[in-house]
Amino acid sequence: MKTIELNNFEIAGDKLTILAGPCAMESEEISLKTAKKLKEICERLDINFVFKTSFDKANRSSLDSYRGLGMEEGLEILARVKKELNVPIVTDIHESWQAEPTAKVADIIQIPAFLCRQTDLLVAAAKTGKIVNIKKGQFLSPYQMKSIAKKVSDSGNDKIIITDRGTSFGYNNLVVDMRSVAITQEDLGYPMCFDATHSVQIPGGHGGSSSGERRFVELLAKSAVAAGAKVLFFEIHPDPEHALCDGDNMLPLDSCEKTFNICNQIFKLVN
Repeated sequence: MKTIELNNFEIAGDKLTILAGPCAMESEEISLKTAKKLKEICERLDINFVFKTSFDKANRSSLDSYRGLGMEEGLEILARVKKELNVPIVTDIHESWQAEPTAKVADIIQIPAFLCRQTDLLVAAAKTGKIVNIKKGQFLSPYQMKSIAKKVSDSGNDKIIITDRGTSFGYNNLVVDMRSVAITQEDLGYPMCFDATHSVQIPGGHGGSSSGERRFVELLAKSAVAAGAKVLFFEIHPDPEHALCDGDNMLPLDSCEKTFNICNQIFKLVN
């Protein structure tokens, strides 16, 4: 399996890597507060940390759903977080033209699950030279990610992470098959990131918006690391109950250290 250099650490090396932060960017204050606290936690636990938040979440349930602050303001805030806290950044793009300006700030460009087959988007992300984190669509098997990753590698970029959140099963439900860890890392050869918070999301669970079952986040994260996952993805918020997006499945900032610590201990046991 390929390892990937990022700043002063190695993704899929001998340390657990965590991508974490709020779902959709709400403010500079929340972004800085969350990133600072998460950096402190990860440094204390000796975990590689990448700050995550989205300047725009275009795949929302309705026109009234909160999307974020937009690319211009969002990238300005991410640039401040990166400079002030000296942390790497991961954020999503939804259209090809967003790749180049986003790459001026982000260290990892993330492809949303619903857009993972969009060739032009993948090629644009690949050509930035940044690490590309492709979120596997809920409608795909892990094996189908091989041809999708090839679009990026054939565009001259082999710095690829594949993120899994499970597969749609019936209506409004996701089921996680931990065999996907081995398939992604051993058969396809790419670091696998497990999306522990979106895996408990229930699309349309509130009718006009998604709901989620936060109580299963830690359970699934521990299972993924035990199965060999090298990277974990968490959406974290200082006050999930009042978050503007995906509050039901985000972890509270003041209690996420316990989950991180348990997952890190399991990582050390199996690696």
